[in-house]
Amino acid sequence: MNTKKLIFAALLMIASSANAQKYVGGDISNLTSNEALNPTYYDFDGKECPALDLYKQQGLNAMRVRIHVNPSDFPNNDPNVCQDLEYVKALGKRIKDAGFKLMLDFHYSDTWADPEKQWTPKAWESLSDNELYTKIYEYTKDVLQQMKDAGAEPELIQTGNEISYGMLWGKATDAESSLKKCYMGKEANWSRFTTLLKNAGKACREVCPNAKIILHTERATQTNVLTNFYDRMKTDGVDYDIIGLSYYPIWHNTVSTLETAIKTLESKYADKDIMIVETGAAYSWLPGDKDYTPVYAATEAGQKQFIDAVIDMLKSHDKVTGLFWWWMDYNPYPYNTTHMDGWWYAPLYDGNTGKPLAALSSLKDFLGEESGIHGIEADASIAPANNVWTTLSGIRTSKPTRAGLYIHNGKKVVVR
Repeated sequence: MNTKKLIFAALLMIASSANAQKYVGGDISNLTSNEALNPTYYDFDGKECPALDLYKQQGLNAMRVRIHVNPSDFPNNDPNVCQDLEYVKALGKRIKDAGFKLMLDFHYSDTWADPEKQWTPKAWESLSDNELYTKIYEYTKDVLQQMKDAGAEPELIQTGNEISYGMLWGKATDAESSLKKCYMGKEANWSRFTTLLKNAGKACREVCPNAKIILHTERATQTNVLTNFYDRMKTDGVDYDIIGLSYYPIWHNTVSTLETAIKTLESKYADKDIMIVETGAAYSWLPGDKDYTPVYAATEAGQKQFIDAVIDMLKSHDKVTGLFWWWMDYNPYPYNTTHMDGWWYAPLYDGNTGKPLAALSSLKDFLGEESGIHGIEADASIAPANNVWTTLSGIRTSKPTRAGLYIHNGKKVVVR
C-alpha cells in the first residue's frame, strides 16, 4: 500500500472515532401522567402539537425515562412517582415508535432515588446482601427482557440514579448509623455497592448487549468526590461505558464549574464518554427555600441564555456525547396555572400558555452541524503550509472545489 493510501486509511479511521454518536433530548418520565390531566401542548407557531411530535420537529433524538420497582409500596408517595414497569413499557414503546433512542434510568427504589435517599424497595427489605446481589441481577434482567418484548429496548441504561453515595441503603425508617452508604475516605459498603453494580451491569450485557451502561453521579462541584467514585469503579472492575452527570445551576454553581469537572473526568478516564443526563434552569420563578442568586435570570430569555452557554462550552469537549433536560415536558396549561408549591419551575413549556419556551429550540445545537472531525490534529508530516488546502489523497489546492474532508492548517475540516 502506498503512502497516500496509508494516510487516507488512517484519516478515515480517526474521523470515524471522532464522529461519535451524540444524543440530545430530555427526561419525559411524567409525560403519560401529565397527559392524563388533559393539558394543551402547542408548537412555536401556537398550533396544537403533541410533545413527542414537537421534539422530533426540533431535531431531538433521544428521551429518558425512569423506572421504580413498585411505587405503590412507598407510603405517602409523590403522585409523580408512578413509573412502574407497565407504565414504562408503554411510554418506552411510544418513544421508540416515534423514532427516538431510549435511555432507561433504574432508580432501584419504590420512590425517588437521589443523593439524599436511596431507599431499598419494600419487597427487598428483608434480603441479605448476597440475596440483594441476586435480586438486582434478576430484576434488571426481567425488566430489560420485558422492555425488549414490548418493543421498547433501550440503547442507554442507567444502573442507578445519582448514586454518588451508593444505593439500596435500607429502609427510610432505619437509623442513620445502620444505612449502607458509601463515603469518600471510608471503606464501609463500597465493595457491597460495586458488587450490586456489577450484577446489574451483567444483566444489561446479557439482555441488551448493544446498549451503553451509564453510572450517574451529581457531584459536579466536588471533583475529588467524582474521582474517588470513578476510581473505585475502576479498581473494583465495574463494567460501564459512560459517566453520567447531573448539572443544575441552582445546586451546582456556574457553567465553568461544570467544565472543570468535565476536564478532570476527561483527563482521568479517557476511555469513557460523558453525558449530562440531567440539567435544567428556571424560566419564571425560583423555589423560596434556596438562597441563590442566579447567573441567568429566571425568565424565558435567561433560561435560553443558560442552555446556550452550556452547549457552547460542551462543544469544546468531544467526549461529552449526551445532553438531557430534566422534566422538559411538564405543562400545566390550562388545568393549573397558579405556579404554587409543587409546580416544577424549570420545564420547557410556559405554564400560562402551553407553548414551548425558547430554550427548547437550542437543544439541537448540541448535535452541531459538523461531523465532529473539525479541530482534530492531523499528522504533522502532511500538514499544509501558507494557508493551502490539501485533499485526503494529498492534492494541494488554493481552496476547496467541492464538498468533502480536507486538511487545512494542520486540521481536518469538513466542507459542505
